[in-house]
Amino acid sequence: MTSNIPARPGFAYNDADFIDSDEARPLRIMAEYMGPLRSFRKENICDTIVFFGSARIKPEGPLGRFYQEARELSGLITRWAESLPSSAHRYVICSGGGGGIMEAANRGATEAGGRTIGLNISLPHEQRPNPYITPDLSFEFHYFFMRKLWFAHLARALVVFPGGFGTLDELMEILTLSQTGKLEQKIPVILYGHAYWNEVINFDALVRHGMIAAADLELFKFADDPATALRLVQEGLNSQPVPEKPAFAHSRSERPGRGTG
Repeated sequence: MTSNIPARPGFAYNDADFIDSDEARPLRIMAEYMGPLRSFRKENICDTIVFFGSARIKPEGPLGRFYQEARELSGLITRWAESLPSSAHRYVICSGGGGGIMEAANRGATEAGGRTIGLNISLPHEQRPNPYITPDLSFEFHYFFMRKLWFAHLARALVVFPGGFGTLDELMEILTLSQTGKLEQKIPVILYGHAYWNEVINFDALVRHGMIAAADLELFKFADDPATALRLVQEGLNSQPVPEKPAFAHSRSERPGRGTG
């Protein structure tokens, strides 16, 4: 006998067509925030050192020294971080998850026995996560702006190797947040490869034309070898407290009576 009771509708969050629809875009954006947040808390990640740089730099190519030096620096930072007296995972190396400098950063951290994060982005010509990311700390993003939020959210220092449009975009995001006072904590920014950066960006011209203040040049420093970069990172972090739980960055709120969030 056929029942006349109508089939019970499924939950909207189990409806793949709905989740992929324009109407559900806010849910997908929230998922790219809440998913990593849950994982970082579960894995007791306090803070990160973020490496930016080109995916096009290969270890055997003409700029291969930058790959090798990113790998070396990542290992130095990881061994130093592992020696700190903390029950949490401190200063975990974080990259964009792909090849080139990103791979070198994750590789150096893994070889030094540390955990390491990859924030990969889905692209038309797929960027594959490199094999050196800690499996539980590998994330895939659809939205560039949510990926950039997570770069900034846990970052306590930034090391920027030579790169193209993507690297410039990520670098300028952090410099703008620092310049405009939107970050509660100062993030030391190390531009690796003095000659490259001074050729690609004429910082002095920006000051001369009045586009930035001379004091804005204090937002970053240059390094040309791993030992110098490590020292600059450590000096920049010396004044920061040592948290025992995830220390998520907050944006400043200028509205009276409102906290940060």
